[in-house]
Parts: sequence; structure tokens; C-alpha cells
Amino acid sequence: MLIPVILSGGAGTRLWPVSREGHPKPFMKLPDGESLLFKTYRRARRVAEPGEILTVTNREYFFLSRDEFQLALPQEAETPTFLLEPFGRNTAPAIALAALQVAERHGAEAQMLVMPADHLIHDEALFARTVQQAAALAAQGHLVTFGIQPTAPETGYGYIEAGQPVNTTVPQGNHVVRFIEKPARERAEQLLAAGNYLWNSGMFCFAAQTMLDALQQHAPEVLHAARACLADARIDHTSHATLVEIQGESFREAPDISIDYAVMEKSGQVAVVPGAFGWNDIGSWDAVRSLSEPDTDGNRTTGDTVFVDSHDTYVHNSDDRLVATVGLDNLLIIDTPDALLVAAADQAQKVKEVVKALKARGHEAAQLHRTVARPWGTYTILGEGERYKIKRIEVKPGASLSLQMHHHRNEHWIVVKGMAKVVNGDEEIFVATNESTYIPATHRHRLENPGLLPLVMIEVQSGEYLGEDDIVRFQDNYGRA
Repeated sequence: MLIPVILSGGAGTRLWPVSREGHPKPFMKLPDGESLLFKTYRRARRVAEPGEILTVTNREYFFLSRDEFQLALPQEAETPTFLLEPFGRNTAPAIALAALQVAERHGAEAQMLVMPADHLIHDEALFARTVQQAAALAAQGHLVTFGIQPTAPETGYGYIEAGQPVNTTVPQGNHVVRFIEKPARERAEQLLAAGNYLWNSGMFCFAAQTMLDALQQHAPEVLHAARACLADARIDHTSHATLVEIQGESFREAPDISIDYAVMEKSGQVAVVPGAFGWNDIGSWDAVRSLSEPDTDGNRTTGDTVFVDSHDTYVHNSDDRLVATVGLDNLLIIDTPDALLVAAADQAQKVKEVVKALKARGHEAAQLHRTVARPWGTYTILGEGERYKIKRIEVKPGASLSLQMHHHRNEHWIVVKGMAKVVNGDEEIFVATNESTYIPATHRHRLENPGLLPLVMIEVQSGEYLGEDDIVRFQDNYGRA
């Protein structure tokens, strides 16, 4: 049995301002309108039995992930399993937790296909055939990694040196001689010319027991911490998914280390299967640019753009705003409702420095968009100033916000579409389109959409403090404190 394990997390800082901590790279919509996570899940289902997919992600990303999976399975009653981390701890603890979970549920000999959720693969049929080759090697006790045939002296990827073939029964597999960190340009050119070096894709295939044995030998502290985490985990079976929620106190004991450092670079059982299935890790805006068709001047865009005397320039429009360029060459322009990035295309890797600077300033643009996803829907900040904030709130059919209270702010709710069911203090009322209600500070209140269509309303906040942390939850359908 082959169990896909999707690793979904990371901030994707080189893809700011679209990728942010609160809505990271796997949830980015590509030019075709699909997210990387959506594509990864659909690709996993090609090589797995229905229902046998394990996703390791942050607790805060569960509802976003669930929504993406339901888009991929609109007509099917499938309940995937989520292993939810309270915060990031790199790939070694994540894979250790997944291996223990797979061994417990499916047996120690079950094979795992580890797939990061932020990769794009163009030829999924060839990928499925390459997975079969990797699984054959994994059945022989190898820790298999997928190496990508390099097409350029890329300095943003690690490399794998492929040695002699593992055996004649699986001719596509080679022993791994060594792993090489991201090289400088001159070294990358040498590796490309040598012919036996592959890009390190970060995808793996192995039997659960093979990985557990390797962890015990090379990183016992990681395995010990993972066992303690699962022993302390909270398990919840819902109509939409099985949740294995790791608790923060035990997870803090897990070492923050990658699976490459913890196991793959130390083990003598590692094999590599070359892949030519059109892999792209979408690691920068220059990579995203390559997904769109250029015009005759090499310009590309995802929205409404006018190019005048411009060449090799990429414009990413995430809003309805028109963008015009005049006399530009080889630039990246990323436009979002609350942030604008303008960068030279050959400096795309340095975008992460912007995020670092924003974090140092405590700027919320490093973490959140103006439109923020919540389990019940979304809210968009339309405007704010001293003692006021205006939001557009959209609640999914049948969904509700928590029963809550604010110490410092009053709220006015105006329904513009749909019907709202409102708890306001001791009252429960219905508010129809073009009607409103007022929520004083310290009143317990709740907003619910009892209808079959989205509920849209405008919320006007007023008070001396309007931060999102001024909230006391008394009851919540989504397990939030």
C-alpha cells in the first residue's frame, strides 16, 4: 500500500506579497486559478487509494486546506487525515510523526510518498510512473529521493550526486553518493556539465519501517520526540476529516531539523530516481512568471495590463486594478490590495529580505492580507483610522462565528446580502438585507448565516482599541481558544 504524505507549510517569503504567513505559498492561486495545494492533492490521489492521504500542516491552516480538498472532491464523500502541528518544526519531525501514524494505521511495511505541497509538476502521468519505480526501490529497503534532471546551472536548489545503479531490476535507480548544498554559480555550472548531478526535489518514497529504523539509528531524539507527541495528541473524527492534533508542550521538545540533515545525508540506504516530469518548486516570482505566455516583447501578465515600450516584464494583478508600464525592462511587478512589489527579475531571490525587514518593524503585511480567511468565511478591511475600522464580512452558508465578547470596541452590523441570525446579549434576532444591529462593548454576541447563500455584511468598529486580539471566545465550532 502506498500512502501519500503531503507536507504543507512554510511562509514562501520569496513570493511576498501574495504569500504571507497567514496565507502561505501552498494556497497561492496560479495563473490557471488553481492552488499548489489543490494540484498536489489531486496528484496524490492518482497514486493512492481513496481516503488514504495524510496531510501534515499547521493547525491554523486546517480550514484553508479542507476547503481546497473539498474543491478537488466536490462530489465525493472522502475524509482525509490531517496531522496538525501547533507551529513549524521542519521536515524531520513532520516525517517522523507521519511514519509513526502510517505504521500504526496501515502497518510498518506500508510505503510513504512524501510530497511538499508547494511544487508544480507538469507531466503527472510520467510522475505516476516514476513513483512506481521509486516504490519498487522502497520495497527493497531503500530510502528513495526524487532527483530532477537539471536544465540550467540553478543556484537556488541543492544537488544530488548519482552513483552506480542500485540493481538491474530497477534500472532507473542509483545509489546516492552525496548531497550538495545550494552552490555558487561557477560550481553549479560544473555540476551541470558533469552530467551525474540532479536537483534535490525534496520528495521521497520509503517504507514506514525503513524510515523509523533510520531515524532510530541517525536521529533518535527526533523519533523519541515524535512518539511523545503522538502519545499526547488529541484525535478528532469529523464528517469532513480525521484530525490528529499535536499539542504545543510536547512538540516544543522536537528538534528543529530537516530530514536531509537528520537522516538522508547520513544513511547508506539512500537511492535516487531521476525525474523528467516537469518539476518546478515555484520558489520565486521569476518561476511564477514562466507559467504565463509572453507577448511578442516577452512581457507577461495575469491581469489587466498595458505595456508601452516594455520588454521581459511580468505584472501580477491580484485585484481589479489596471496596471500600465512604460519603458521598463526585465522587471517583476506584483500588485496586491495592500502592498506593491517592484523588483529586478535577476534579484527575485532577495524578496525574502523584504519580509525580514517587515518582521523587524512589526508590520502586519508580513503575516496577513487585507482579506483574511477564517473557518467561517472571510473578512476584508475596507478602511481604518483613529478609533474606527470598517470591514466587509462574508459568512459561508450554515457557518457561524464564535460566541464572543470585546472589551474595548463597539460594533455596528449592516447586512447587504442574505439573512443574519444574531445573538446580542440575551436577545436572538434575525437581521435581513438593508437592516442593521448594534453590538455594545462587553456584550456576548454571535453571527450566523442560516441561509443557503453567502451572507455579506459591513461591520463598523469604534473604540479606543481595535486590535484582532481583543476577543474573548465563550464557544466556538472550530476548536479555537
